[in-house]
Amino acid sequence: MTDEFYIKRCIELAKKATGKTYPNPLVGSVIVHNGKIIGEGFHQKAGENHAEINAINSVENPELLPKSTIYVSLEPCAHFGKTPPCSLKIKEIGFKKVVIGAMDSHDKVNGKGKKILMDAGIETISGILEDECRELNKRFFTYHEKKRPYIILKWAESNDGFIDKDFKPTKISNELASQFVHQIRSEEHAILAGTQTALNDNPSLTTRLIEGRNPVRILIDFELKVPRDFKIYNHEAPTLVFNQEKDSEEENIKFIKISKENFLKELMQKLYENQIQSVLIEGGSKTLQTFIDANLWDETIFIKNENLTLENGTKAPKFNGKSTKEKLFRDNKLVLFRNT
Repeated sequence: MTDEFYIKRCIELAKKATGKTYPNPLVGSVIVHNGKIIGEGFHQKAGENHAEINAINSVENPELLPKSTIYVSLEPCAHFGKTPPCSLKIKEIGFKKVVIGAMDSHDKVNGKGKKILMDAGIETISGILEDECRELNKRFFTYHEKKRPYIILKWAESNDGFIDKDFKPTKISNELASQFVHQIRSEEHAILAGTQTALNDNPSLTTRLIEGRNPVRILIDFELKVPRDFKIYNHEAPTLVFNQEKDSEEENIKFIKISKENFLKELMQKLYENQIQSVLIEGGSKTLQTFIDANLWDETIFIKNENLTLENGTKAPKFNGKSTKEKLFRDNKLVLFRNT
């Protein structure tokens, strides 16, 4: 088997924890002795063991470890956080070889883990299926390299390009498409809506249609118009409220003061400071158009109900892009775009 084969397995393992490791990255690890996998593990939740430690602990005969190769999809950490550095544990065991998918651009790692291993005389190689490993952690890399969250825009529209009927909340997606959207919600760190969407729809912005974690809710409400008894203020998820009035915290609600002028730049900075790694923008047409016009997005997902004609209402955002993927949910067509 090749190094690529084992790194691919690391990626498969890492994906099992999608949406559950924030603010940590998704990482998988495999231990191989004489061409046979003897241990596997992945990082399951922030604060718990990292992938390498879980893989090491899964090995039935620890005496084989120094004669084995450990594969990991992301460079082993080199700093003390809630857990000790994995690179020091690998060095202590004295693995024969370490194979790394992608290097970690986090300031506290960024080559330090690999250096510890090489300085210990362990054969260490990196860059195996690097693009795939970076794609796995696109949110983590965007956050640390661009100092902002990974931004996904999402809306549903009728066949004639409206997102509601006569400016009133209208069901556009079918149940299959709605479940898929809730799955996306569970995988992203946060979900954002604007004042008008909150007032019109009174959304809870949770993953109620599936089994999954609720994302952090973000409300852009400059003048604090949304009543406190609306669902977005309930206790189902932490909520950040960006406004012009106040900075304060109470239970699961955090009010963050920003200015209306040039608010996107300030919003990105505040989300970075609050360690929000990805945001699903489910605001109304105006909020979505603001991000589109600023070219501030990494992915766009829109669902078109080809059997629904609304004739009048709020127009869908104006968006031009080259689709990278399409998926059918009966009469709903989901189209995905990547901002390259």
